This record gives sequence, structure tokens and C-alpha cells, in this order.
Amino acid sequence: MKKTNPNILVFASGTKTGGGSGFETMVRASRTRPPILDAWICAVITNHFGGGVWDKAKALGIHSEYWVGPYLAKGYQNFVKYFNADYVMLSGWLKLVAGLDPARTINIHPGPLPRFGGPKLYGHYVHEAVMAAYHRGEITHTAVTMHFVDAMYDHGPILFALPIPIEPRDTPETLAAKVNRAEHEWQPRVLNYVVHGQVRLVGKEVVYETEELKRLLMPEA
Repeated sequence: MKKTNPNILVFASGTKTGGGSGFETMVRASRTRPPILDAWICAVITNHFGGGVWDKAKALGIHSEYWVGPYLAKGYQNFVKYFNADYVMLSGWLKLVAGLDPARTINIHPGPLPRFGGPKLYGHYVHEAVMAAYHRGEITHTAVTMHFVDAMYDHGPILFALPIPIEPRDTPETLAAKVNRAEHEWQPRVLNYVVHGQVRLVGKEVVYETEELKRLLMPEA
């Protein structure tokens, strides 16, 4: 029997008027020939009814669900069960996740972790904090980071960390644009490695299929 592609359930907050570009990029990457993301985006969950994520899902023909909360373990588990999801991808989801299998739940973050993470550091707040640290002479790079998700914000074993150089003329806005381009390029590719078992979480350790793949995804490790 032919094995079906993995089902990926996406959680993406976006805003009332925009957002969801990472979600859209993943869907489009699953529809290239050959697919960059060889999987099926089965649905997207958003906490903004009629917002940017909702509109993008409608345009792409992806089922969307509006979730008002409470954002507790049972709710997350019910969504995974209902959509028969093999993996969960958090793409700009601003709510704390509980009750899901860390080995099958992945988050993307627009900055270096663990330093620039937590419930108050998301979106432009990350880029502002990174630029402030840069101007203090503390760092030279920002990063796009993906990690397996545990019970804390922006916490859990890191599986991908792409350093992005900061230039003297950068602002939080220009840095955000550079990070966003890198997210769109890498998120579908890295997620594809995960859903096809080439990168996996064993206990609390991230295991890569080859050393070459580890060097690609963790170049400064």
C-alpha cells in the first residue's frame, strides 16, 4: 500500500488585517512539482476571525478554524485528533501550547534562542531587542530558529538555527525583512526534513540523519 504524505496542522495567529505569510509559503511549497514540502497542509487554526491568516486560507483552499480559546491542552489535542494531524507547525502562533507531543510539534522564531525568546519577545519586539543588543556591541548576528516545542514559550530542543549578519545600517524594519525572507526560504525545507524523519527528537536530543544535514541546519553548532 502506498504511504500517504504526512498531515500538517498549522497554528498561525496573524493579525486582524494581515500576517500568515509563513503559512502561505508552506502551502505553496507543498504544491510545487516536485514539492519542496512533501506533505499535506490539512488545516490552519487562527485566533483572528476574518484576519490575514483566514483570508489567505480561503484564497488557497485550505480549511481554517477560528479558535477563541481557552488555549488548554484538551483544545490542542482535539484539533490534532479531529484533523488526523501527524505534525503541528506553529507559524507566528502567539499562544502558549500545551498537551502536544514535542517530537511532532515545531515552532519557528525570528531571532536567536534562547536569549531573544519568551512571551514578550515576538514579531517586531524581537527585532528591536536584537538591534539594541547589536548597538551595545553584544552581538553581530540575528537568526531564524526552529525548535521542537515543550511547555514553555520559545523553548525546547533547537533543530535549526540560521545566523543572519546584522549590518550597521540595519533597522528593526530592515532586519525583519531579511529574517522574513530567510524564514520563507527555509521553513518548508526544514519542516520537510522533520516530517520525513530525517530530523527527529529522541528523548531530549535532536538526531539528524547525517552529519552533513546537521551542518546544514546547525552551521554554528
